[in-house]
Amino acid sequence: MIMERRGARWHTACMVAFTGRVRRWREDKPGGLAVVDVPAELVAELGGRRQYRVTGTIEDAPFTGSTMLVTGGGLCVGVSKAALEAAGAAVGDEVSLDITPAAG
Repeated sequence: MIMERRGARWHTACMVAFTGRVRRWREDKPGGLAVVDVPAELVAELGGRRQYRVTGTIEDAPFTGSTMLVTGGGLCVGVSKAALEAAGAAVGDEVSLDITPAAG
C-alpha cells in the first residue's frame, strides 16, 4: 500500500492484479468503448466504487484508463483501442491487468 498526500488529506493507493474478459461497454455499439470488469473483492482495495484515473499494465503493456461504475454495483476499467493493440488483445480475450489509481 502506498500513502500519497493530496491537498490536506492522505490517500491510500494499492496496486491490484487480476484477470478479466475484455467486453464492450454497450453490446449494442460494436465499435464502442472496451472495458474489463474489476473483481468485486478488489474494488475496496483499489479505492472504492467511484470514478478515477488508473495507470498500470494490460498484458505487460503500459496503459492509462478510467474506472467506470457498472449498473448493479460493479466497477470496470475502460481500455482504449491503442492499449488493446499494444497488448495484442481484442474484445472477447481474457487479459491480465495490474492497475493503481493515478497520482494527481
